[in-house]
Amino acid sequence: MRLYCPGCRTPIYENPVPAACVVLVDEHKRLLLVKRRVAPKQGLWCLPGGFVECGETPERAAIRELDEETGLTGRINTLIGVTTSPGTLYTSILLIGYLVTCFSGSPRAGDDASDVDFFDNDDLPDIAFDSHQSFIRLSYSLLSA
Repeated sequence: MRLYCPGCRTPIYENPVPAACVVLVDEHKRLLLVKRRVAPKQGLWCLPGGFVECGETPERAAIRELDEETGLTGRINTLIGVTTSPGTLYTSILLIGYLVTCFSGSPRAGDDASDVDFFDNDDLPDIAFDSHQSFIRLSYSLLSA
């Protein structure tokens, strides 16, 4: 069901809001996660990421969010996937996930993160978002291939 302007009958689009995240895996195959400092899912662990700004590519947004939330700079290896998720502020979020294995810097929590840490794949904490969990699984499949 689409909304239309009552005067001119032009469609009113309610599109998903774009966001990007990073699955960063170190040389020991450990996954970098951030602990959320803000709602939704405050206090739970997730991938570094956030909303794509106007005029910004999803790739640039992913790397910017990585820097803002963890203090690390990185280079994208590959696209992991694209999915949609329900949001709390927005009806729907279009999430784009990227794999990063080449990075530099020392991790430190920043921006929306209260903590940052590396985890072994077999000892992950509860992940805040199903879409992030899916990207994590897909990235380890890519790394194992």
